[in-house]
Formats: sequence, structure tokens, C-alpha cells
Amino acid sequence: MARILITSALPYINGIKHLGNLVGSMLPADVYARFKRQQGHETLFICATDEHGTPAELAARAAGQDVAAYCREQYEIQKDAGDRFGLSFDHFGRSSNPPNHRLTQHFAHVLEENGLIEERLDHQVYSVDDERFLPDRYVEGTCPHCGYEKARGDQCDSCGRLLDPVDLIDPYSAISGSKNVEVRETKHLYLLQAQMQDRIADWVASKKDWPQLTKSIAGKWLKEGLRDRSITRDLKWGIPVAYEGEARPGFENKVFYVWFDAPIEYIGATEEWAQKTGGDWESWWRTDKGAGDVSYVQFMGKDNVAFHTVSFPATILGSEEPWKTVDALKSLNWLTWYGGKFSTSQNRGIFMDQALELLPADYWRWHLMANAPESDDASFTLEHFASVVNKDLADVLGNFVNRITRFCKARFGEEVPAEGAYGEAEAALEKELDAKIKSYTDNLELMEFRKAFVDLRAIWVAGNEYLQIAAPWTAIKEDREKAAASVRCALNLIVLFAALSRPVIPFTADKMFAIFGLDPEEASRWPSSAGEALSRFKGGESFTPPDVLFAKIEEDQVAAWRDQFGAE
Repeated sequence: MARILITSALPYINGIKHLGNLVGSMLPADVYARFKRQQGHETLFICATDEHGTPAELAARAAGQDVAAYCREQYEIQKDAGDRFGLSFDHFGRSSNPPNHRLTQHFAHVLEENGLIEERLDHQVYSVDDERFLPDRYVEGTCPHCGYEKARGDQCDSCGRLLDPVDLIDPYSAISGSKNVEVRETKHLYLLQAQMQDRIADWVASKKDWPQLTKSIAGKWLKEGLRDRSITRDLKWGIPVAYEGEARPGFENKVFYVWFDAPIEYIGATEEWAQKTGGDWESWWRTDKGAGDVSYVQFMGKDNVAFHTVSFPATILGSEEPWKTVDALKSLNWLTWYGGKFSTSQNRGIFMDQALELLPADYWRWHLMANAPESDDASFTLEHFASVVNKDLADVLGNFVNRITRFCKARFGEEVPAEGAYGEAEAALEKELDAKIKSYTDNLELMEFRKAFVDLRAIWVAGNEYLQIAAPWTAIKEDREKAAASVRCALNLIVLFAALSRPVIPFTADKMFAIFGLDPEEASRWPSSAGEALSRFKGGESFTPPDVLFAKIEEDQVAAWRDQFGAE
């Protein structure tokens, strides 16, 4: 069995995440991790909150809290939401924890020793009224490229261009709104990415199996030429610019840039996991300590790809130390809300905690993954959500489970019938399922989630079609044994469906296993063949018909939700 390390892009600390954030990285990573565990692979799924940088300070200020206390509170909120959504992280850490401090300072030290970090005199926006330098998002103004009037100092949300605060037209302080700002000199450390151009290009070129979206974003940055990047900021909250506990002279009031320290937290969170469990974090990250046989898979939205195909690799490779680099990088496009952006301030869209107040997690998990924004951006609408849930989960899967368990209870009792032998219909079903399971498994291996869940739905449909052909409710009138065999086959299908569905709808899968009193961990082993699965129950095994697995979403619910969440 393989060793598989999976990391999801770190959710930023300022506020609960919306459905687009969820499907952009954490949820597909969870589906893949669950799939790999069911196959029997040694799998480590790591994530953490990204807690440093300007947005954390601004959000804490707006909440009237100390930034450290704000981050502690928000971490617990995000962790709880992830748990309730079934995100099966082996560890969900914090980038503000000590391992990330130590590792970030270590990487900066070795990069400087290798000639890849230098101190430069920089020009930065200074707020006279606030009496401080304004890094990145502390500065807002008009984008010089598209004219958007609320561009941030690091990036324009309208055209997507990366910016430097000094580029903004009519800049002002995001702290006070003051336009009494000027450009002053200050010192910063720069990561000399330009020196790594050829090495990064060769490394990216070696990743033949990366998705086209990932390759195109990396290629665009490489074609434009890598630029040296400042890795320090004039902030109080963050990782101090220090080596082995000694502050760098002249940098006492500066911290490392969040985009320098955040990816390093993948390693830091793994060390946190090891401290909690007694595991060996180095065997997952150091190729001289056993990580050479690890397959490392990253998941992220397209806006994070450049940092993970250029900046983080420059840090890892530039260290000249034997660190594990990513093998597969699954990138996704954006999920939009009725074609526009999710927005907390404008009450547009559904966020993770709100979603769980409306419906159980599996409703959302299924719709988001069956319609994952892989080839292009995808628009979430409540109407489409309701349609997919009703047709797929209620009418196909839920109807199958409830229909056969109730029929069996009524005609054979609450035990799997042992009478009769499988015939031509069951043989044909087995052959069909083997082909569909292979396609489903192959697409999950490739992380082609939309294709995979088309396959899974087709597997559910095959069960319903088999019931229509076998028609035990008709057969029992003339051939009880034939009816009994088809009922036994259908009850076995429930367990097969549960195992195959568990990566995406784990809570429902476990309810399906509970019908027969099965241990989910044992019963969810990835099926080697349909034939083996269909012969699990021989007869005599007891079961309890479940409540309705999925309630249909009604039109009046959709209408109320449209008003509540600003659907346009």
C-alpha cells in the first residue's frame, strides 16, 4: 500500500468560509483522502488555519479584539464547521503555532545562506495620521490597470492583477481611511525568485500529469519571468524576522510575509500532528528520513496555484535540503453565487455554518462535488441545488434503499432472505457494475470528480433498474425463491452503494451500514469486485429499515432561502 500525503489550501482565519471556499480545496481533498483510506493506503490529510497577515489584523480590529484572541476564537469556529461538514483531517492546525515559527525562520536562514535572500531598501506607503507603514491590504485605492476604485494593495479583486501598494492611484489607509499618506523608505527581505527561474521551470516541466489549469497558471508566471518577492512586512502579528531566537537588526518591528510562512505550515501542521499522536513528521516530509516513497497531493483554488507552483517550490528547492515536493496539484476554478461573488458584507451566498442550519452536510457535499468547478467556473443556484438533491439523492439513492428494505420487511421479515439462487439478471448486473465501478475508481484516482460522480450516480441507477427488471413484488406471487434472491441481491447493493458513496456522503453511508449493524470502517473497504459485494449476505442477517434518508427540498424552501441569502 502507498503512503499518501494530502494537503488542502489553508482557509484564512477571518471568518467562516463560504461554499466556494469549501469546494475549492477542503472538500475535494477530503473526498480524495477518504477514497485513499478506503483503498487501504496509509493516508495523512493535513490542513490548518492561515492566521497571519493584514486581513487578520483588520478583522480583529473590526471585531474589537486582540488579534491573538480573535484568531483563537475563529480557529475554533472554523474547526467546528469542518468537523460538522465531515472534513476528515488527520490534523487541523494553526499557522501561528510554534512549529511554523521555527520552520519559517529556518527556511529564511538557509535561503539567505544560499544567496537567495537579500536585504533591500524599499519604498512603501506610510500613513502620517496612523504613524505607521501600511503593508498590502492596509492600503486601498484605484487599480492602475482597470480603474476599480476599491483595489487592495496586494491584488485587484476586479481584474485579478497582483499589485504593489505604491502602484495604487489615490491610495488611502484601510485602517483610518486617511488619505494623508506618502511613500517612504523602509528595509525588507527579498526572496530572489528570478535566480530560480530555470530550476522552477524544469521542475514544473517534470510534472507531466498536472491538470491543464495548474500547468497553464504555472506556465503563465514562468513565461512572464519570475520576479523577486518581498517576504517581510511592517506588521506586529506574525512570525518575527529572527534566526534562532535572535531578531534581525533593523527588522525588530517586522514579520515574515504571510505568503512566505503559510505554505510552510503544511510541514508545521504535520509536526503538530506528530506532537499530538506520537507520529514521525519527518518521515512524511524529509526524503532522507523516509519521505521518498510518499506521494504528495495538494488541493487548491486557482488563485492559489501560482504561490504553490512558484513561490513555495522556490523556498523548498532553494533550501537545498531534502524536503518532499508536491507530486500532484489538483486546482479548481471558482464557484460563484448566481454568477457573482460570495460576499459576507453584502449578504450574498451561503456560508458553511449557515448551510448546516438548513440541511445535513451530505446534501451540500453531494451537490458541490457532483458539480465541482473543474473545467471552468461554476455558478451555484438554489434551484439547481434543489433539483440535484431531489433527483439524485432522494429519487435515486434514497428511494432505492427505502423501497427494498420496506418491501423485505413486509414480505420476508427483518432478515436477509436465504432462499433462491442468483440467475441471469444478477449476472448481468454484476457485469455492468464491474465496468461502472472501474470507471468510477479510475476517475477518483485521476481526481476527475465530476466524471466520478456521474459514474456513482449511474451505479445507483443500475440498482434501481435491476429492481425494475427483477420486480420482486411481482415475482413473489408465482416464484417466492426468485423474489427472495432478488431481494437479497438488492440488500447487498445497499452495502456496496454505501462503500462507494462514503467518500462523498459519509454520514449517509454510515446510516446505510447501520441498517445491518455493520462497522463502517470494515464494511467500507473499497470493493474488489461487484460479485464479492453481492455475495456478502448469504441470508439470515438481521436489518432495521431506516428512516427516509433524504427529504426532498420544496419550492417554498427555495423561495425563502433566495430571500435570506440574497439570490439574484
